[in-house]
Amino acid sequence: MAERILSAGVVVVRETDQGWRLLLLRAYNYWDFPKGQVEPGEDPLTTAKREVREESAIDDLEFRWGEAFTETDPYGRNKVARYYLAVSPAARVELAVNPALGRPEHQEFRWLDAASASKLVVPRVAAVIGWAQARLR
Repeated sequence: MAERILSAGVVVVRETDQGWRLLLLRAYNYWDFPKGQVEPGEDPLTTAKREVREESAIDDLEFRWGEAFTETDPYGRNKVARYYLAVSPAARVELAVNPALGRPEHQEFRWLDAASASKLVVPRVAAVIGWAQARLR
């Protein structure tokens, strides 16, 4: 069996007059939360924060629920994605150029309510939205 590859990311949320909004990023036709592979020697929470900063330019995250996380079932080549939950007051997102790619890693972002977000994502990510919703109540 292939070695488990761990990615870590954050379900970034912000409070609005209409309720909680979740940040989704689109790469091609795939929507997900900011996340990336855990580097050797890096702990997953550090990875998660770094990925949010690199992929969205958001660096003011408040982990109101502590270091609680959820993980997806294995997918792809035995990848597992771990997600934390954090609040950001920032509505502004910047899709910065990834130096390795020479272009932004994502083509679009949206702040969405959970129901709208769930319609865009694959079932594995929809389960993460359900986990986050349970904590936001």
